[in-house]
Amino acid sequence: MALNLARAGTPLVVWNRTPDGCEPLRAAGAEVAASPAVVFDRAETVILMLAHEEAMDAVLGRGTPDFAERVAGHTVVHMGTTSAEYSGGLEYDIRAAGGSYVEAPVSGSRVPAEQGALVGMLAGDEDAVAAVRPLLAPMCRETFACGAVPGALLMKFSVNLFLITLVTGLTEAFHFADRHGLDQRLLRDVLDAGPMASAVSRVKAPKLLARDFAVQAAAADVLKNNRLIAEAARKADLASPLLDICHTLYGETVEQGHGGEDMVAVLHALETRTDATPVHRGRTAWPLTHET
Repeated sequence: MALNLARAGTPLVVWNRTPDGCEPLRAAGAEVAASPAVVFDRAETVILMLAHEEAMDAVLGRGTPDFAERVAGHTVVHMGTTSAEYSGGLEYDIRAAGGSYVEAPVSGSRVPAEQGALVGMLAGDEDAVAAVRPLLAPMCRETFACGAVPGALLMKFSVNLFLITLVTGLTEAFHFADRHGLDQRLLRDVLDAGPMASAVSRVKAPKLLARDFAVQAAAADVLKNNRLIAEAARKADLASPLLDICHTLYGETVEQGHGGEDMVAVLHALETRTDATPVHRGRTAWPLTHET
């Protein structure tokens, strides 16, 4: 994402928790800072793309005397994925310290990020959102204003709920076809020709066909997103039955050691469940009902 900004000619000062991650940006002309404080000293707008809430607080110095001095007079753009409650509290603290805050999570995995084809969702003060929106253009194919914080994160949760259930369903379909002895290449072709085809299925189906688990969106990250969405559903007293079974399946995937693999590695959890199913004379042990 930062490389796309650099290639578009955006002056950048960068810092990364893993220093080696800055080297491609240095080669692209970005200034590499020695600490987060230097980034805030040098840049009026600071984009954060961090793994979790603890990392966010540490980088911002939140809860320390450095926080207010660091964020005052700056626009802080939160592009990671955290709980909606955390984002709302962070907005309050940054504004109280004299800064501006924009929530800007994105939809899309590794390939869209590399291609500058992410979809951005923005929430916050209208003036701050309007100022940030053009800055995100090299990273995002399109951006959408989602009202006040935490509207953008809740919108991303809605999108990710669909994505998680979609990919899990696609994976289960390939597992079903495989265990029935069907040609999975034919399944891919039938899906591609029909109304269920999508950009997601056209990326994930070949990975399932090849049992290619190289990461685009890691199963562990999917589990984290699933948990955040489930928590938001519970707080709003919403039913989320499909999400809940996906949560269980991705938990099993991570427990089996596949958290660093692509989300289609949920196939391992499905295969484990199938292989553990008790059988009796070629039929599953649980009763099947037929309604007329």
